[in-house]
Amino acid sequence: MNVVEDIDRIRMVGSAYRKTGRRVVLVPLGKGVHAGHLALIQAARRIRGAVVVVALSDLTDVDVLGEVDVVWHAPATPERTRVVPQFHGMEDVSAELTRIVGLIGALAPSDVVMGEKDYELLVATQQACTDLHLGVRVQGVPAVRMADGVVMSLRNADVAPEAREQASALSAALTAGAYAAEAGAEKVLEVASEVLSAAGVEPEYLELRGRDLGEPPAEGDARLFVAATLGGVRLIDSVGLPLGIGFRNLDNQDS
Repeated sequence: MNVVEDIDRIRMVGSAYRKTGRRVVLVPLGKGVHAGHLALIQAARRIRGAVVVVALSDLTDVDVLGEVDVVWHAPATPERTRVVPQFHGMEDVSAELTRIVGLIGALAPSDVVMGEKDYELLVATQQACTDLHLGVRVQGVPAVRMADGVVMSLRNADVAPEAREQASALSAALTAGAYAAEAGAEKVLEVASEVLSAAGVEPEYLELRGRDLGEPPAEGDARLFVAATLGGVRLIDSVGLPLGIGFRNLDNQDS
């Protein structure tokens, strides 16, 4: 693998690969690498003939990246410029969105692969690439979860042991809410709230939204979000669900 630390060099790398007709896939990561990040890299590798460029904010985990073509020691988020997406009342993703748009500007990739763990950031990136005419295809990859259901992230691994059971209640609440999807939005929120309450979890928010983070449809794809601080760590999680249809009726919808 090639390791690149210079902006001018990454511009040359991107340009050289594009001239060969190959797709250039950017996988933007932060600090450290875990199983969820490796799933993103594997998804990127499945794009036929693609060159995979992983952007890390440090180079401590380069050796675990396996079949990556280029590791880019990417710059930090710029301080004087900010890309501000529409705020949906949950997470402020503007800083990380600004960083990703900057990475896209430098590399000019054909594709960006991101995890659904940070779903709001994924949607904001998709919308920014469309609205700013960046000519980039943004692809989402389902979150990887630990054995207790907690979504994989470096931050989530720091939850205090005594709070792990409560942390797993977040994914349990999302799952329960998703399986109530056939009964509609009100039932989804009621069921998820009951699971959190039974575990003694006071959520910062529990929100049901459409796939684009707007109002959920009466029938169709929606997403359930939750955030809570447990064991000294602020956790966020979400799950997609077929609102007004339910998983049991998906086969009938497809037939």
